[in-house]
Amino acid sequence: MAPVAAAGPAHAAAKPSGSAQFPFQTLLFTTQDNITTICLNRPHRKNAFTGEMYHEVVKALELASQDDSVITVITGSGDYYSSGNDLANLTEPSKGGIKEKARATNDVFRGFVRAFIDFPKPLVAVVNGPAVGVSVTLLGLFDLVYASERATFHTPFTQLGLCPEACSSYTFPKIMGVTKAKEMLLFCKKLTATEACQLGLVTEVFPENSFQTEVWTRLKAYTKLPKNSLMVSKQLIRDGERETLYAVNDRECVQVEERLQSEECLNAVVRFFQAKAKL
Repeated sequence: MAPVAAAGPAHAAAKPSGSAQFPFQTLLFTTQDNITTICLNRPHRKNAFTGEMYHEVVKALELASQDDSVITVITGSGDYYSSGNDLANLTEPSKGGIKEKARATNDVFRGFVRAFIDFPKPLVAVVNGPAVGVSVTLLGLFDLVYASERATFHTPFTQLGLCPEACSSYTFPKIMGVTKAKEMLLFCKKLTATEACQLGLVTEVFPENSFQTEVWTRLKAYTKLPKNSLMVSKQLIRDGERETLYAVNDRECVQVEERLQSEECLNAVVRFFQAKAKL
């Protein structure tokens, strides 16, 4: 399960995994050239999300919203952008049983998605490799999505007895059309970077050998734009659908909480770990 660590963005690769303001354990948090970078930093687990990472990303977005940077970037450390939710989260014991665990998990996730809905600055995903689950569904809430040609996009929710989240039941049909969104969200179709770009989920695809150079050159050029003008312009666009996104997030979270307690989901997680044990 552990990918080989690769170099991250050139301006963040040598930075420590924390900041003077907050000691991050699962992220690299850096600011340079008017760009704040939040780098998912669990390469040994393909940057899979844990409960701790959910909390830390929310904190990182809060810090980025208050600093002097113009643009905020989220990317991944190593070969993967993110493999989605770490299913080990679902096997950890809880004093209140599965019902309480599902409720607590969902409360965290609801706030996590809302942090993306409300983020005031331009938010850019730099997708350096395969993306799965929540790392894909969140992309509908970003302002730009730049991908390496080796990136793929996969949302295997129904295979796990789950359902769409991170507002993807609204953003994906809006971005790519209803039938293509259903192909991803219902039938788990994995997209290449080129396919995702053709459908509008990805803004632009770059060759792997020049990905980091081209993307960061582009982003540094964007930081020359007036900061307040960018923020006002983003808010005008977001305000038109903010309440809709809040409502969609709430509806999805209700269904996710129910799904997490379902026999379908529990059996799917057991099958996942049985298959993994045979590798």
